[in-house]
Amino acid sequence: MFEVKHHDLLGRIGYIKTKTGTFETPALLPVVNPVQQIITPRELYEMGFRSVITNAYVLLRRKKKEAEEKGVHKLLDYPGVVMTDSGAYQLLVYGRVETTPEEVVEFQEKIGSDIAVILDVPTGFKVNRAKAEQTVEETLRRARELFLVKKKKKTLWVGPVQGGTWLDLVKRSAEEIAKLPFHMYALGSPTRVMEQYMFDLLVDMILTAKTCLPITKPFHLFGAGHPMMFPLAAALGCDTFDSASYAIYAKQRRYMYEGGTLRLEDLDYLPCSCPVCSKLSPEELREMPDEEAERNLARHNLYACLAEIRRVKQAIAEGRLWELLEARARTHPSMKSALAKLNKYVEIFERFTPLSKRRGLFFYDNFSLTRPEAERFRRRVKERFKPPREASILLLLPPVSSKPYTRNKKVRSVLSRLSRELGEDLGRVHLCIYTALGIVPLELDEVYPASQHEGPPFIDKELATRIANDIADYIGKAHYKAVLYHHDPSIEWGTTVYLAVLKTCLNKNLIFKATSMDEKPWSRQSVEELSKSVMELLNKIKEKT
Repeated sequence: MFEVKHHDLLGRIGYIKTKTGTFETPALLPVVNPVQQIITPRELYEMGFRSVITNAYVLLRRKKKEAEEKGVHKLLDYPGVVMTDSGAYQLLVYGRVETTPEEVVEFQEKIGSDIAVILDVPTGFKVNRAKAEQTVEETLRRARELFLVKKKKKTLWVGPVQGGTWLDLVKRSAEEIAKLPFHMYALGSPTRVMEQYMFDLLVDMILTAKTCLPITKPFHLFGAGHPMMFPLAAALGCDTFDSASYAIYAKQRRYMYEGGTLRLEDLDYLPCSCPVCSKLSPEELREMPDEEAERNLARHNLYACLAEIRRVKQAIAEGRLWELLEARARTHPSMKSALAKLNKYVEIFERFTPLSKRRGLFFYDNFSLTRPEAERFRRRVKERFKPPREASILLLLPPVSSKPYTRNKKVRSVLSRLSRELGEDLGRVHLCIYTALGIVPLELDEVYPASQHEGPPFIDKELATRIANDIADYIGKAHYKAVLYHHDPSIEWGTTVYLAVLKTCLNKNLIFKATSMDEKPWSRQSVEELSKSVMELLNKIKEKT
């Protein structure tokens, strides 16, 4: 029932097949109030939303007979996929619901829900451990009971993971519910965390659950309805999410866009080209009757959500989801904290990030250089690459602007000079480039993303130290007898590399030499000096042996 077409990080473009039809992920399911609708479900479908979510508990209490007679699709006049929630939100808010888990299951089957949710017990926010444990255990009991009472095979059932901010309980909940044959899974109780902009905690909650659940099944995030966080939700592996934010914000006269939310009263221009914003001005919206303005704002908010979902899909297809994440991280400090938190889970992201992509990578800053593709390259060089057996000298060259390095005129001038001077001894010299990715042996020059990237103009001290230590570790494990470091003064962090390499050589009793301390490391004179230094080192090594 779930087929993946493209993936990047944990984000997936896929298709969920239901008894009514198939819809593409990532997908926002707008919340439809079955009693009061500012935008009708039919309008949502015509706007491009092929799936919605409505509340089965509200239908049960307010329109039970009509829903059972007509079915939820006809009742809503919606031809797409309908997911129904169970009333857990009402349980969280009011403390009780006037139904039973068994009745909710039976009702959702009767009204023909395509995707249905058990009546779980939400953990909520800032609850004590005893209460959190109780919600986890009761939700698991109800989850197991589902498979004893459900009758229809075509309904897709969602298994909610509870535990709230108690991550060990989230882990236990996910591990146990993963043993049950649910079609989809979901994270329960995230709404208050998102409302408080605690996106770094949300990262922990989602990934704690995701790593314990079957990766082949879709994952739903309740209450995630702001376009600002769609890239993050998708990158964390949330295939579907729902929210009523489009209507709630409209009622508050708030205008959603991918960078946040603006008040209608503060708008001088409408920074959007959707059908609403193309025809109206802020003044016209402000002068409308409240109900009309609310409806137009709701329509715009939905178009803003839809546009961001499409940006997320395009980013996944191109392998640029991380870059979209970085762009959104600058919309709010809490989003940047969430991006920083992703480094804690880099191994998970690396596992599901393609080995190569159809486009190169952009490294904007230090955050960029910690993305999974960069971490993978550094780690694999350190763990898997072995220098040529005959190489006794490591020649470390500074990075150059044009890539691949083996086709760069400056690097080729060095290779040409050494070839003329050394002849058969050229194989005893191993050329590598020290870069923001770490050390790049010329043999790996065209391995993604060694040459398929554009680096940042500045690297801070912390990252420079990390790069330098990686290069030093590589030298420490290799069998070189000498290291020749070719310095470029224009690369500020090169001095950090120089000092780390020097220290390693001293500790390993390797011969070390540095060249080209002037401003033109690639001049003819510098290349000649480099060639002479290589010859001197070869002679010293021969004398020692």
